[in-house]
Amino acid sequence: MREKILIVEDEEEIAMLEQDYLEINGFQTRIESDGEQAVELALTGEFDLILLDLMLPGKNGYDICREIRDKVDVPILMVTARTESIDKVLGLGLGADDYISKPFDPAELVARVKSHLNRYERLTKNGEPQNGTEGREKDVIKIDGIEIHTRSWKVFRDGEEIRFPNREFELLKFLAMNPNIVFSKEELFEKIWGYDYVGDSVTVTVHINRIREKIEEDSKNPKIIETVWGAGYRLNR
Repeated sequence: MREKILIVEDEEEIAMLEQDYLEINGFQTRIESDGEQAVELALTGEFDLILLDLMLPGKNGYDICREIRDKVDVPILMVTARTESIDKVLGLGLGADDYISKPFDPAELVARVKSHLNRYERLTKNGEPQNGTEGREKDVIKIDGIEIHTRSWKVFRDGEEIRFPNREFELLKFLAMNPNIVFSKEELFEKIWGYDYVGDSVTVTVHINRIREKIEEDSKNPKIIETVWGAGYRLNR
């Protein structure tokens, strides 16, 4: 079955351009221009990835991302003409996986979509828990009340499950599987996102902050994921 992309965009010319290039490359697409309707569609679970414009009638892209992020695990790529760093930080802080600015090269957009879908598939395709206690134990990383189930793609804090979008989970999992090692923002970006674009440091920082809010007792004074000033981040275990 072909992967299905939800294009949330109110500029018809841009929406059609995105649709044409994605369908040429083998994807199914659906275009929605209204923010309220976009939320309803996103929550159906029919889509493998969401391309989300920021400036929309009804609800803007920030509101949509905030409303669906913890209910929908698929990649969300924000597409916008606004290029200020604060806009990017806000979008990523709400759980968007990536950010591409207008005007964009359609080939780059398709490449980004493919990259996110490929990584999402690799992360989730073996997501069913193994049978037997021995298998489960090997797939669980425990850190100060936090349990990271690497195969079932779940995180628990004191026995209660915490929802993690795919990029946040992949970043937490990587750090947990490489404890007590300092990784620079650039190294983490390369390991988790796998390609270069302007603003990669911001992307890593925002995702680290979102993870801390979920697993640290005090996210402003983190003990599990520590900032090593001038060097990067380290997960203490």
